[in-house]
Amino acid sequence: MTIKSPLLSRPGAVEAGGADSGVASHYGEPLREQRALASGTAVVDLSYRGVVTVAGPDRLSWLNTLSSQQVTNLQPGESSELLLLSVQGRIEFDARVVDDGGTTWLIVEAAEAAPLTEWLNRMKFMLRVEIADVSDEWAVLGSTRAVPEWSALKVWQDPWPHVGTGGYAYSVVGEDAHPGAERPWFEYLVPASELEATVGDRPLAGVSAAEALRVAAWRPRLGAETDDKTIPHELDLLRTAVHLSKGCYKGQETIARVHNLGHPPRRLVFLQLDGSQHTMPVAGSPVLLGERKVGTVTSVAQHYEMGPIALAVIKRSVAPDEILTVMDGEEPYTAAQEVIVAPDAGQVIGRQTGFLRGTHK
Repeated sequence: MTIKSPLLSRPGAVEAGGADSGVASHYGEPLREQRALASGTAVVDLSYRGVVTVAGPDRLSWLNTLSSQQVTNLQPGESSELLLLSVQGRIEFDARVVDDGGTTWLIVEAAEAAPLTEWLNRMKFMLRVEIADVSDEWAVLGSTRAVPEWSALKVWQDPWPHVGTGGYAYSVVGEDAHPGAERPWFEYLVPASELEATVGDRPLAGVSAAEALRVAAWRPRLGAETDDKTIPHELDLLRTAVHLSKGCYKGQETIARVHNLGHPPRRLVFLQLDGSQHTMPVAGSPVLLGERKVGTVTSVAQHYEMGPIALAVIKRSVAPDEILTVMDGEEPYTAAQEVIVAPDAGQVIGRQTGFLRGTHK
């Protein structure tokens, strides 16, 4: 059931749809709100997020055995990201992780909360862990800066685009030049009953503003950039959500094999769309090279500086300098690509030269 945020009662609020339903897409001035969010003066209501807690003395070591990330020694207040994978290495769950010293908090997409809770409960066996879906008790607020007045709240700081310990970058730009470096991101956990009081008279931005900044930062999102075949390599998620040297977990064989010996079959790409039209394509639109379909648009946004932009997942074999076309029904949109995941990403063993200049830790 969708949770309706009380902030939808604010003047001008227009409810978002799809995965973001229950919060405001905007409050009447989308681009102005986006500028305010980017500058750190506005905050965004993310109450659609799911929140799952894992308590008990075995919580971190247990999550470590299940996930792609090294979290055994996660310190109170420290942020991380983990993936739960299928045996084939495909992404099943993607969680933002913060621990408070007694409980591990997993912030997830709304559609993940219930199935993740059920899955974790099936996996706990005799270990000292307690799992709960507390999505209806907690709300989430997003910001591009730390809010001093909220210092007592639990907060997750997005590690993107920094390469974590044990991680590896599949992009062709360094951390300093990565557009994600221009988007610090914080998600605050707020008791749902205190959401309006916590926001107070702070300016609000709609979730469409947050999405535009996410797309511009090349930040993948579960349910948008992922499908039932997605492996982490395709989205550059080895940089923040995978520890390549940790012990055995489900899906590790695929992670290691593709990274060391193979290449991901698809790659995430950023598209700058033709801005001369008065419309934008929708997510799910096919991406064409000539008349051949080579991928799918996964997220689309109107950026306050760059205009219409998108993320897409395309075939690895598409050359980085190709001009692509996005087709929305009968409407074509010319799309210039910027490489996110390098076409020759992977095959680290024996690598001497190539397009990829990613960093690793």
